[in-house]
Amino acid sequence: MRSVVLDTETTGMPVTDGHRIIEIGCVELNGRRLTGRHFHVYLQPDREVDEGAIAVHGITNEFLADKPRFREVADEFFEFIKDAQLIIHNAAFDIGFINNEFSLLRQSERADIAQHCSVLDTLLMARERHPGQRNSLDALCKRYGVDNSGRDLHGALLDAEILADVYLAMTGGQTHLSLAGDSELDAGGRAIPTAIRRLPADRRRTLVLRAKDEELAAHAARMAAIEKAAGALPLWVQLEQQAATAGQQDVAEPA
Repeated sequence: MRSVVLDTETTGMPVTDGHRIIEIGCVELNGRRLTGRHFHVYLQPDREVDEGAIAVHGITNEFLADKPRFREVADEFFEFIKDAQLIIHNAAFDIGFINNEFSLLRQSERADIAQHCSVLDTLLMARERHPGQRNSLDALCKRYGVDNSGRDLHGALLDAEILADVYLAMTGGQTHLSLAGDSELDAGGRAIPTAIRRLPADRRRTLVLRAKDEELAAHAARMAAIEKAAGALPLWVQLEQQAATAGQQDVAEPA
């Protein structure tokens, strides 16, 4: 599945007071692997940034003066996120602002971004998994051991990168599985297999510990008790019997 981890910074809040997006940061995941593709832009909002917002993200009116407006990047941004799963922390906030930007451009077909992307809110996910605890991005970084030492101020691209690591940790811990070692990615984000590393023939053999007779007897007794309580044979025994029956039928049939 192609996913886009997304974050925005704004002139303030709420969007209903006329606040606008001033930064968008996105990083792409494909099959739970970072592809290296990203989308990042600062935007001229055509309004002042609130002092309280500047204290959070450090983005000033002077810095934004020569930046593009949303209409100049709208198509590129839409193409980057279209048909992807959007992974956002507190998704209602960012989605509300994104929809508003497209609405201001009178692009009604894009003004409900959930019609073009699925949305996964990591804040709601974290609240379900850790009820009654702090579930801010910083709190999740501490809980899952994700390095956020460079996050003195909020920044859309940095926060998207951090959230990608948090999401991967929340949903499995292991960020990728490669039996042939670390692989490079092709232009489509697919792993390019590396050469299989063969173990030397003269390597030290792994010690095999076999069950003792009394351990096998205890195991059989335990399985019999489970079978009696369940009123049915274990699934693997049923499958073994089915395979044995099928094998007998194959032998009995004339060639």
